Order: sequence, then structure tokens, then C-alpha cells
Amino acid sequence: MEFLARMEPDAISTLYREISGYPTPISAFVTANDYMALLNGTSFTLCTEWSQTETVRGARLHYAQQWTLIQNYRQETDINIQPPSPCSLLHGEFLSSYSLSGDLKAVVRVTSGQVVVQQFLEVWSNRCLKKILDLSALNKHGRVYEDAQFGCLAWSTCESRLLYVAEGKRSIGESYASASSPSAGEPRAGPSEGPSEKDKSVYWEDWGEGLTSKSVPVLCVADVAKGTVTVLQGVPSHVSPGQGLWAHDGESVFFVGWWHEPFRLGLRFCSNRRSALFCLDLEGNCECLSGDTSSVSSPRLSPDGRYLVYLEGQVFGPHSQCLSMQQYDLETRKISVLVDVVNRPKKDEFAGLYEALPPRCWASDSQRVVFSSARRNWRDLFVVDRTTRRVTRMSAPEKFGSWKLLTIQNDLMVVHCSHLNEAPRLVVAFLPLAGGEGEVSWDHLGESCLLGAIVNVLDVSPTPQEENPEYSGLDFGALLVTTNHLPSRTKVPLVVFVHGGPHSQFFAEWNVTTAVLVKLGFAVLMVNYRGSTGFGQDSIFSLAGNIGSQDVKDVQRAVLTALADQTAEKLLTLDPDKVVVMGGSHGGFLACHLIGQFPDFYKACAVRNPVINAATLLGTSDIVDWRYSSVGLQYSYDQLPTPEALTTMLQKSPITYAPQIKAPVLLMLGGKDRRVSPYQGLELYRSLKSRGSPVRLLWFAEDAHSLARVDTQADCFLNVVLWFQQHLYLH
Repeated sequence: MEFLARMEPDAISTLYREISGYPTPISAFVTANDYMALLNGTSFTLCTEWSQTETVRGARLHYAQQWTLIQNYRQETDINIQPPSPCSLLHGEFLSSYSLSGDLKAVVRVTSGQVVVQQFLEVWSNRCLKKILDLSALNKHGRVYEDAQFGCLAWSTCESRLLYVAEGKRSIGESYASASSPSAGEPRAGPSEGPSEKDKSVYWEDWGEGLTSKSVPVLCVADVAKGTVTVLQGVPSHVSPGQGLWAHDGESVFFVGWWHEPFRLGLRFCSNRRSALFCLDLEGNCECLSGDTSSVSSPRLSPDGRYLVYLEGQVFGPHSQCLSMQQYDLETRKISVLVDVVNRPKKDEFAGLYEALPPRCWASDSQRVVFSSARRNWRDLFVVDRTTRRVTRMSAPEKFGSWKLLTIQNDLMVVHCSHLNEAPRLVVAFLPLAGGEGEVSWDHLGESCLLGAIVNVLDVSPTPQEENPEYSGLDFGALLVTTNHLPSRTKVPLVVFVHGGPHSQFFAEWNVTTAVLVKLGFAVLMVNYRGSTGFGQDSIFSLAGNIGSQDVKDVQRAVLTALADQTAEKLLTLDPDKVVVMGGSHGGFLACHLIGQFPDFYKACAVRNPVINAATLLGTSDIVDWRYSSVGLQYSYDQLPTPEALTTMLQKSPITYAPQIKAPVLLMLGGKDRRVSPYQGLELYRSLKSRGSPVRLLWFAEDAHSLARVDTQADCFLNVVLWFQQHLYLH
């Protein structure tokens, strides 16, 4: 029996609106209610914030919801969950942070008037608005940073001061075209002075894709009682500060400083930027605590104020790597490795650290750190004991495919869980005593929303001809998702979904695109080729110099494996004559390679901001270093392109296969993409048009690399489905 898709555009949009509207938890904070101690347990208030896509108005809504949780005195792992409060919409909250006691909440609120954007810092108590600072009127800095790379809003332990990061004010005539950058601590002229006539068009660098409004970050301290803001002095002039937090005594701060000399490179999704951990006291004395030849991120201070843990990686090379967790002892001033890089993990063991630590990750004993990280096709929850260096997995993959820690406070862990067939939800549990972390009792908050899909995990090995001789013996994974709502033995079309990066991955977690495609009756194969995170450092390094070949072969091997796995007990049959491919960025690069190298295999292709010609991309990308590293070449800031390097880049690019492409191609391009210029897609568009090949181009002038605007994502999805329906003859 063959599957025929007959849904009209309106029905497809309605289904997308429904499934994309499932909310996602983004943050959590726990407060122990000492005054509400009950006869049978201790009460905790859990405050959560959620994001929900609303396609009618093209908006992402943020709302708050609270739970009361009661811990049983007799059995401390038991939690009595009270009904949640009604959801409340959050208006204009740019940043927010609870004080350590939970009695105060700081909010940076942004309001847009007819002429200017105004910024306010509000402090709320349990009863009312306690203090408000007009940051725009104080005129100490520019826009407050809210991004995950630099941004922070940290309370001091005395709960009287707040630390945050903002854009520094620029002095007249200053420019990064000059030999040295202005110090982050130097006073800068206010906007009212304005640039001189000769300087008004001077170029200022920024930090690239997703950070285009960020150039000169400064550390700022707001004194809540005095109503003042101070820009901290003493930050070294060659670094840009971010990810700040207070020392335990409240007299100094820790921060990460990124080198911005000789010029800035794109920072988002790049854990390989030279940076270090610094300590700055309020008198302006600054000290580098870590080495200065690595990349550093996610500093987190233990509850007793003695230990700092942070992540460390290599500079340059793969843009996202397996990281180590370092521990800095503030008493002995010694650094030790808490979690080392994992080169080649065994199948069911810890596979290394690949993502930022949550803001609150320490157990109350200051002995253990809880974190989430990739493990093959999963995201799991782990705890490391700093005294034994032992890493223990606490998640249960058979229940959820992805476990992401939002917070741990008072040893209560709040985790965002989901699966490819189950929408996001929260689970909570108390961290057992040291040594007992393998037995965690999890409780669910709210009802589950099941998709009605079957998820099969594929472990794929390359053939002997596809092995990498330098890194032999590596395998990789894939996730095959099919519907369970069609009659048995139905033949369904297969969508091959390829992730970008390339050093990222598909987790077995909620994915709106996959969910809607499966609901429409497609099967979706999500491939984690060699070079994906979660499979060890060797897998990541194996891809350098082999893009366009090793990763292409891996995707094709995964597809052939899925098509061959058609045993009698399978409910559905994948139709080998109806295979299409889609992907974005490097995923688009691979999709275009696949339709060029296997021109008769794929019947249609849809790509978002694809890399088409690595040679012509060299001068337009914000991560020029990766353009060299990806093809196996070393990078330095003073590097100039050579004919040999450009030839290597061209030879590894899908544009060389353009004459062989037969599959109709849908291109979706962001006009403001700083990572992959939209003219990459135009290059393929013109090549295909000149040959009379079917091609359609969607241009989103105000979107960047991820095409993240709500209306853009809905538009893209509808066009992708209609494109596949048209060229698979599913009408």
C-alpha cells in the first residue's frame, strides 16, 4: 500500500501551528519556604519560565508558572506536587534573575518609544516593586547584553548589588581600525556628543552572527540601595568581558575575557575562541586565574565560595569540541582537571562534555556538579564528584531521549525532558547522597503530550572503503522517526534530515520540523555523521579535511541502512523511490553534495543558507578560521589565501557537482546572514537556472543564518512540504 499526501496548504499550516505551539521550559528557580514548613515535609516554590510560539501574530510568548513542592520528612526523595498556578505572560522582560534567597527578583525591562529605546532595571520584592533604575537616563553604558555568550544578571551574596554586561560607550574617533582597541574600562563619550563629521562612518567590529549589536562589552554594577550604576575599571584592554559572577565576599567578580585582537571572529556556536578566566576587584585590580592559551566558558562558583569550575577547550580547529571541566581552588590557587576530554567513548558510557553548564549546577555539599551533555544520539544528565572525579549518569533514556538540567538548588534538580515523540515537560527529583546518584526517583510536572510516532535508533558503521585511516573504527548514529497512524505495510516517503555545524548533533528530543513531517505521513531520518558531537573527540577531529566526502558517505550509508532494515515486523515500509533531503548551513552543504554525487537517488532537495562554494565564502564569513580548518588547513590571523588553499576549498564544495544535479532544489536564504552569505545560495541558484534545472528561491531580507523569525519558520516549513509533495508526485 502506498502513502499519498493530500493535505492542502491551509491544513498543513494549521497542523504546523498546532505542533509548533507546544511550550518549552527555558529557566527555573527554586526557593525553600522555611516559613511554610509543614508537619509532614518542607515546602519549596518552583518558579519557571516558558517560551511558546504563536504563529498567528508571528511572536514568541514568554510566560511564568509556579509550583509548590513538598518534600517528605520521612523519605526525602518523595515529592508531593501541588497543582500549578495559572500561567502569567511576561511583558518586556529582557533579562531577569532571582536573588540567592529568592526574596528579590531583578528585571531588565526594555520599552520602545517613538524615538528611542529605554532600559530600566527593576527590583521586585514578594509584595511590590521595590526599586527602579532608569538605565537610559543614567547614561553609563549602551544596550544591556541578554545573549548567552556574554550576558549575565548576577546578585551579590548580600543582595544589594547586581552585576551585568552592557555595550560600552564609544569615545569620539575611536575605532577598531586603529592598532589597539579601547579599554573596556575607559570612559566613553555619551550619545549626545555624537561622532564628529569625519568619524560618523567609521567601521566598528562586532562579534558576528547573532551578536551583530555587540562590540565593546563592559562590566556594570548596579547598587540597588543607592540607585547608582558603575562601569568597572581594570578589565584588560585586549579582552572583552562576559559571563560575570560575584565572588563569595562580594568584593570582587569573576568573568570570562575573550581576546579581540587583532580582530574579532564570530563567537556564537564557537567554543574555540581564545579566552581566559579573570578575577577583578572593585578597586580595579585584575588577575588572570586560568591559562591564556585556551578557550574558557561557564564559570560556576560552589556554594561555600571555595571552588570555581569552568569549561576549557582548544583554540581554533573544530568550532565545537569535546571540553574538559577544570576546577580552580580559590584557597590553594591550584587548577585541576575534574572531567577530562573523552577521545573515544565506549557505547554506553559517558562521552564527554559538549555544552555550557547551567547557571546553578552545584550540589549543596559543594562536592558535586550536575550537568547535561551529549551521549551518542541522546542528551543525558550526569553528576561528577570532585573528590573522586567519578562521573555518574542519572537520566533514564528509556523514558526520555533528552535530559537538560535547568537548575539544582537545595539539591532539588529541575530538568527539561522531551523525546522525538513527546513534547517538552519538566521532571524533578532530589539529588541522593554522594554514592547513591545511580538511584534517582523522578517526578513529572504536568501531563505528557505524545505525538504518536515510532523512534528507531540506528548504529551505523562505515564500510572498509569508507573508513578514515587516521581514525579507524569510528561509528556514528541516526534516528528514524515514523508514524504509527498508518495501515501496516504502508509505503511512505523518506525525508533525510541533515544537521548543520558540522560539529553539532540531532538529539532524540522534541523537534517541531520532524514532528509535523511525521504527522503528515513522512518518515524522517536524522543523521549524526562522523564529526557530530556526542561521539568523542576523535569523531570530531576525523572530519577535518574530509568535508564533502566522509560526511557525505556517512549520510548516504545511514540512508541505505535505514532502507535495508525492512524486516517483517516493521509496520511501515520506506519507499526507496521517494527519498528527499533537507538541511541548513553545513546540513545544506551536505544536502547539495548528496544530490550532486547521487543524482538519481534523491527526488527533491530543500536547503537553508547552505555553504555552496567554500572558496568564495572565505572573505564573507564571520568565522573565517573554520573555512581553513574544515578543509584540513591551519589558520592564523595574518593568513592570506593561496591558490592551493582556494583550490582545496573549491574541490570540497558542492558547486563542483552542480552540472550533475537533477533533483529540484528549494533554497531559503537570510538576507542578513553573517555566517554563510546568502550569495552562496544565489551562486547555486544561478548555476541551476543556467542549466534549466528546477529551482525555487525564497529570500528573507530581515532574517539571519538560522531563519529564526516565527513567520519565516512557518513560511519555510509550508514551502518545504509543498515542494516535496510536488516533486514526489504525492498530489
